Amino acid sequence: MIKSKGWEWQLVEGDSVQYWKTPSIESYYLLSRWRDSGFTEFLDLGCGLGRHSVLFGKNGFHVHAFDISEDAVRRTRVWAESENLGLDYKIGDMLNLSYSDNQFDCIYCRNVISHTDTEGVKKIIKELYRVLKKGGECYLTLASKETWGFKNTDWPMVDENTRLRMEEGPEFKVPHFYADYSLIKSLFSIFCIENIYQVVDYYEKGKKVFDSFHYHILVRKTQ
Repeated sequence: MIKSKGWEWQLVEGDSVQYWKTPSIESYYLLSRWRDSGFTEFLDLGCGLGRHSVLFGKNGFHVHAFDISEDAVRRTRVWAESENLGLDYKIGDMLNLSYSDNQFDCIYCRNVISHTDTEGVKKIIKELYRVLKKGGECYLTLASKETWGFKNTDWPMVDENTRLRMEEGPEFKVPHFYADYSLIKSLFSIFCIENIYQVVDYYEKGKKVFDSFHYHILVRKTQ
């Protein structure tokens, strides 16, 4: 098993910063859902520049911002403190979460747990289960095997589900794990799966159009 690897967030500057400080669309749904459920203990797993940590912190959640990148956690802290938010921060590896059993009501990890190989993903899922309270929920995304990255033979295969991204930038040589529906059902069998849906994004680089497919997964711990 290779180690998980985070983004080189220090390379994210200029116009890209605002994009990574804007909350994702589904985060507003989750904010409403989890607030209505009475959830308060929130883990932002792979906090990046803090877009979801700050959003949930502003809306009354006790936020734990976690990332493998020291720069990401530092920049999240600077932003949160400018908003007078008292969040908790940790730098660490998602393969071994430094939190207590049954600590969190809800966990959000968007495009995060795939930055390792297949055995790493299995270990992370067990960690998510461990730190989640009974009745708690986790929302996460996984890249689909339908996406162009998995079909890119220029990127080395790590195992049957994982490639190393070889584009220069913050994700250079970051592993990317890809899944399909049957693999997701197997991986998350210890959870109650509330919802799985697949989203496709289209974007252009020069004259080429790329499609990026991701599964969005909502699971609940019932035992």
